Parts: sequence; C-alpha cells; structure tokens
Amino acid sequence: MKNIGHWALDTATKRGAAYCDARVVNDRQRALATKNGKIGHAADSESLGIGVRALVNKAWGFASTDDLSRESVEATAARAVEIARASSRVQQHPIELASEKPVTAEWTNPYKTDPFSTSVEQNLSLLMACDKELRSVQGVTLAEAQMTLRRYEQWFYSSEGSDIHQTRVITGVGYDAYAFAGTEIQKRSYPNSFGGQYQNKGYELIDELRLVENARRIGEEAVALHKADQCPEGRFTIILGSSQLGLQIHESVGHPIELDRVLGMEANFAGTSFLTLDKLRKLTYGSPIVNVVADATLPHGPGLGTFAYDDEGVPAQCTPIISHGEFTGYLSSRETAAMIGENRSNGTMRAEGWNRIPLIRMTNISILPGEKPLTLQQLIADTDNGIYMETNRSWSIDDKRYNFQFGCEIGWEIKNGKLGRMLKNPSYSGITTEFWNSMDAICSRDEWQLWGTPNCGKGQPMQTMGTGHGAAPARFRNVMVGSAYKGT
Repeated sequence: MKNIGHWALDTATKRGAAYCDARVVNDRQRALATKNGKIGHAADSESLGIGVRALVNKAWGFASTDDLSRESVEATAARAVEIARASSRVQQHPIELASEKPVTAEWTNPYKTDPFSTSVEQNLSLLMACDKELRSVQGVTLAEAQMTLRRYEQWFYSSEGSDIHQTRVITGVGYDAYAFAGTEIQKRSYPNSFGGQYQNKGYELIDELRLVENARRIGEEAVALHKADQCPEGRFTIILGSSQLGLQIHESVGHPIELDRVLGMEANFAGTSFLTLDKLRKLTYGSPIVNVVADATLPHGPGLGTFAYDDEGVPAQCTPIISHGEFTGYLSSRETAAMIGENRSNGTMRAEGWNRIPLIRMTNISILPGEKPLTLQQLIADTDNGIYMETNRSWSIDDKRYNFQFGCEIGWEIKNGKLGRMLKNPSYSGITTEFWNSMDAICSRDEWQLWGTPNCGKGQPMQTMGTGHGAAPARFRNVMVGSAYKGT
C-alpha cells in the first residue's frame, strides 16, 4: 500500500501541489435483515480504492479510483492537481493549512470477536430468533430485525511525511415491532430506533445487548400502545431517556458546531448554523450542569466517532463544546482552525470512503453525566409531575438548528414521583438554547450510555457517516409537549 500511496504523492508534488495526501481504503460490509420470519436482505460487499487530495495555488482538488495500478494511480493524482489548479481560478478564500506534525502509526480499535469470523447462518439465526419472539406477541403485525458488520481499513500518506494505518471494526444490530390497528400504527424498537445500537466493537456487542431476552417485552409494548392514552398537550416537566437525549444532542448540538456550516462552506442535508463566530465563549448554551464534549479518543468509549487519527492525519482529541453551560468550541479542520483563533485542527475531518473528500464530521458528541450519584429511578422519584419519554420516532429541526420538534415511541406519566399510565405518540418542541437552559438534572455515570448513529448524512455527493453520542437520562422543566400523531 505504501508504494501505491507514494505513486500518488510523487506525481502530485512533481506537478506543482504544495501539499497532497492519499487515502487507500479497504471497506468490507455485511448487511442482513429479516422480516416476519423471512430473509429481507442479505449482502456482503467489499471495495478497495484510493482518494487523492492536492492543494495547488491555495485551492483543493480531489480525485479517486478503484484501479490501483501505477498508471491509474498516477493519472488520478494528476487529475487532482488539474482540478485544484482550475479551482484556484475561482477561489474566493485562499486555503491555509494549520501546521501538523507528521506521524507514523498503526492502530486498531479493541475488540474480542472478529464479526467476520461468524457465519451468515449464525447471524441470520439470531435475527430469526428475535423475529420469532416479537411475533409470538398477539397483535404484533410486523417484525423486522437487522444486523450490520463492517471492517474499515485505511492507509493514509501525506506529502508532509505521515504514514498511518488504522482499522475500525464495527458491529450494529437491532429490531422493531409494529402493531397495526385500524388506521393507527404503533412501533417499539430495541435497543434503539433507526437500526439499533452500533459501536466500534466485535461480535461481543451482540451478546451484551440481550436481544432475544428483550424481544417479548418490546412486542408487548408496541401492542399496548394502542390502548394507551394520548400524550397530553401543554407545558410539562419531561425526562428523556438516554437514547432520545443522544439524538437531541446530534441535531441541536452536533450539527450546529460543524465549523464549515457556521462559515457557510456547507449547507447540504442539515442547513447552516445559528452558532455564528461571535457566540463563541459568549453564548449561554445551557444551564450550568450542561457539559458537552466532542471526544474521538479511545478512553471515551467504543463510539462510531472513535479513532486514532482523522483523515488529515490529525490525532484524535477531546474538545469541550459546552462547559458548565457556556459555548466553548466548534468542530474544526486544518483549513478552518485559524478562523476561530486556533493554531491547530481538533481532528474531525472524515470521509465516507476512498471516493469521497473528507469533511468536518461529528466524532462522539456526548453530554457528560452528573457528578452526584443519581439513577433514573431516583430522578423519577424526585419529579412530582411530568412525562418520561423514550426512543426517538421522528425529528424536525430548522436549517439553522434552532427550532425543533421530536416525537418519541413511548411515554409514561409521572405522578407523585412514580411512573403511571403509558402514553402514546408523545412529542416535545422548543428552541435549542431555551431547551438546554431548562435542564436541571442529569443521571450519573452508571446510567450513561454511548449510542451509535450510523447514518448521518452530509455533503454533496452525500456521505453517510457514523457518529457517537453519550448520554444519561436528564430532566427538563417547562417544555412544550404535545401529541405528534393524533388519533381519529
């Protein structure tokens, strides 16, 4: 791989690139799904290719190929230089890269069981067992289960001298139970919606989640929701489960802190941002107990945003985003760091694969747990009246990431410190900063979980990237609550 990378670097440098880098990527994926006792999808794919970035006259050029012959790689590098030279003719803001020391490194995320050491038959057998348990509940009309296994191996070379080989092993699994009754559909998911739980782990994640053991409960809740009362409307105290809070972080913190959105360099899929540069270290983003970090380092956990080096060769870092309620940081790149007064990127540039140019992407954007011991049960007991909501069902947020509405799969009324009646179709809405300022309690480390979002979209052509979000259940006061899906 080193020879292939240096064919690209040598060609780009000789043709006038002031800087260039090459990423060779081998990406293997297995995707399986079942639907009502039958195989719904089964695919095993692998791709290998190289992407080359070149900086000429302070403008970027990018080209890629899956033909790794010397002739093809050199032609691809030459094309990247040509594109950069053409781009420089219309470049409005000349690119200056923050300095970064070259590094030689080898890294693989920790895992116990290589997911590709398991057979497709073994994988499908587990999904079918979950499917069977879900459909054993009378009233469940559709059961779906899915599993994704991935090995993402990358070799990074730069004209500055970096030589980085890193491998990420990823496992994801989950299932959904649907209950159709009349004109209404109710759904329950486990362990999370939109595909389940994903982490940088081996097949051991499957055993940790106790999938079959939870399937009947999930099916029963989907059916019970049809007889549940509609969620009331008005202003209430709400408690959000950790997975729902993870999505809230993704949409109302993660996307608006992407510096390319703030600077108007990117607006696809999620718009721009209300977090203009004048708000840095001046905006009260949340209450004093709100502490959010962007952490790609291994000690943070096996999140989909965990790695050793980003796709510019910058080491993984932990960046404070919200510190005791104050807005303190963005996600930056070598190109954008100087625009916020920093002399170094905080290492968030990542690409979906070898045929996509790196973009600023979320790492693990997590809210830190409370320092005082507090369980979910204790938090509920400390809440006289309110609503507990769990598992995302829908989301909507404006293109500045400021006004939002989220729907959840299930809720429960809290009366006198105890969970009461089940509520269907719960939703809540608000303004980002008002919402985070209304947070007055968060559970401690024992309740904190690092969730994986495998399908965050950004860019054009669109890139799908995995991100991580750690959260513990938290309480918010005086939040607008309603029924997202009113029955007839």
